[in-house]
Amino acid sequence: MPTSLPPGLRRRSLLAAGLAGAAVTTLPGCAGTAATDKAAAAAPAAAPAGAVLQPNANLFAQGITPVPMALVTKVAPYTEFRGHGFVDWHPQRDEMVVAHRRAGANTAQLFRVAAPLAEPEQLTDFADPVTEATFEPRAGKYLVFSRSSGGNEAYQLYRLDLDGRVVTPLTNPDERHEALGWLRGSGQLIHSSVPLDRTAQGGTRANPSTSIWILDPLKPEGRRKLAELPGVGWFGGVVARDDKQVAVVRYISANESQIWLLDVASGASKQLLPAAGETLRASHFPAAFAPDGKSLFLSSDRASEFRELMRLDLASGTLQRVSAHIPWDLSRASLSDDGSRIAATFNVDAQQELRLFDARSGKELPAPKLPAGSVSQPEFHPASARLAFALNSAQSPSQLFTLDTGGTVKQWTRAYTPPGIDTAAFPDQRIVRWKSFDGLPISGVLSMPPKRFKGPRPVIMMVHGGPEAQADLGFMGRWNYVVNELGIAIIQPNVRGSAGYGKSFLALDNGFKREDSVKDLGALLDWIKTQPELDASRVLVTGGSYGGYMSLATSVHYADRIAGAVDVVGISNFVTFLTNTESYRRDLRRVEYGDERDPAMREFLEKISPLNNAQKIRKPLFVVQGKNDPRVPVTEAEQIVAKVRAQGTPVWYLRAENEGHGFARKENADYQFYATVGFLEQTLLR
Repeated sequence: MPTSLPPGLRRRSLLAAGLAGAAVTTLPGCAGTAATDKAAAAAPAAAPAGAVLQPNANLFAQGITPVPMALVTKVAPYTEFRGHGFVDWHPQRDEMVVAHRRAGANTAQLFRVAAPLAEPEQLTDFADPVTEATFEPRAGKYLVFSRSSGGNEAYQLYRLDLDGRVVTPLTNPDERHEALGWLRGSGQLIHSSVPLDRTAQGGTRANPSTSIWILDPLKPEGRRKLAELPGVGWFGGVVARDDKQVAVVRYISANESQIWLLDVASGASKQLLPAAGETLRASHFPAAFAPDGKSLFLSSDRASEFRELMRLDLASGTLQRVSAHIPWDLSRASLSDDGSRIAATFNVDAQQELRLFDARSGKELPAPKLPAGSVSQPEFHPASARLAFALNSAQSPSQLFTLDTGGTVKQWTRAYTPPGIDTAAFPDQRIVRWKSFDGLPISGVLSMPPKRFKGPRPVIMMVHGGPEAQADLGFMGRWNYVVNELGIAIIQPNVRGSAGYGKSFLALDNGFKREDSVKDLGALLDWIKTQPELDASRVLVTGGSYGGYMSLATSVHYADRIAGAVDVVGISNFVTFLTNTESYRRDLRRVEYGDERDPAMREFLEKISPLNNAQKIRKPLFVVQGKNDPRVPVTEAEQIVAKVRAQGTPVWYLRAENEGHGFARKENADYQFYATVGFLEQTLLR
């Protein structure tokens, strides 16, 4: 079983796979049949002069310049890239389930791929995306998948019988659920449940606990509560081969997490790492139990700046540092079923690299020869030594491959590229570096337009969310239109607080240090001014979630140095955000941003919030929001829209009634992007 990701970073893994609609970078799903692909890729028919694209019935558009159909005709092919995300291996057969969006569809769904490059067989078809599922571990007769509604992230679990495609709900809709792992012997599922208070809709503010359940998906009414754990942040189950214990994560912050063991028979829990008596605060994530159950593979930054692959002897408590020689974060790890090999990806300066290890000795094995690109989602087949992995690059959306023990690589899926677009000609990205106000080195990913664009190029600073996410090298999806057709350079900065550069760097923006990360963007503006290929007089900032806050903060502090800003599902006031975000996230966010219940911190958060500095926002602003967002509620968008407009600054506002934390439906994401291109043309290209 692979290393689990914190809930806030799972969206990032979907983006790398090219599946999810995103707060800013909306990367598409995947390919359908050749016939439907050809039809879907056909350029829109020429529209009558003056024709415009109307927003669909679920979009509320206010102050937005109408989108000409002539613009849609030019941009539409760039919305049709479709890659593939790995979901799970069948437990017995050499076939996999993948997530993709077929041609003409609105959302990513589950598909079965029976052999390398076989035609995908669609398994689910819902209005909402379905991208996570797990096979019943004994015969693979059914899947358990998760799905939320309208972007509300209140995930429910369902059983999908593969014979007949019957879907059966398994969970209580008043709670949020997550599958943690299987008991192989009995075929029972371990899952977690957290109550929903729906704070932003006037719900209660009770502090929730997390329930761990054992559920037979064929008899869901007989589920048994295994444990009741205090607070939130519990996820990532790893089940021992003998089904006697399960390791789970207690996620406290980006810099601190614990591993706990649950006894399956009694439900008793004990903290495993940090061990009793340790005062150490570090990150710990379980990856897999060894087949004999005597040791646990995990990732942790307890011994260095970076998350290492480690092996814990459960009897003695001895820790073996397996990847101490690799000075980069372990992202994900998978143990082969026979316990002989580990496949792990490491985040090497914003690109994921695959490394193989002998699991028994801990020695690194020779690096496999793989196609160029960034590797993600490694997972061994449960009945063989075959490894699945995803690969993407600046020239291609994510595609799935396998690697066998002999080093043979096979391609399992082929990404779709619309006719007329030569992705092989897309320029490579590069890492750029600058020093911030205090001398701290900062880096970012730069995508430059083709050489046919002459003179200094306008620039978009695209800031990731999290804040503990990271801008990676990889395919830009529809944003390739901006780079390759409009000639605009895109810089994705990894400001302080970003993952991938050590735990000290990760903590440099916490609490009262919040605006130091904004100053990193000020230093980036200084750097742009020194680059002959870039035009410092034409810079726009955009970002989603925390990146939306950064866009607003840049608009406050550097209004005279930017042409405009696009804020997508961003925080406009930290106090109202912490008050209204769902309770299962509130304490986790307080560790990052500060606890608004403390008077000094509350005063600071109010002081720096863009809402309370709206009079300084003087350049055009575009705000995008999903009405059902449980993370950054819709009120964050609407209060900044009203306040900035009252100052006389032009504001475009786009709200989707059926979306949450970013737009997951293609029709909504397309309109958002068309409108964004129009905004860029008015702010950067005039």
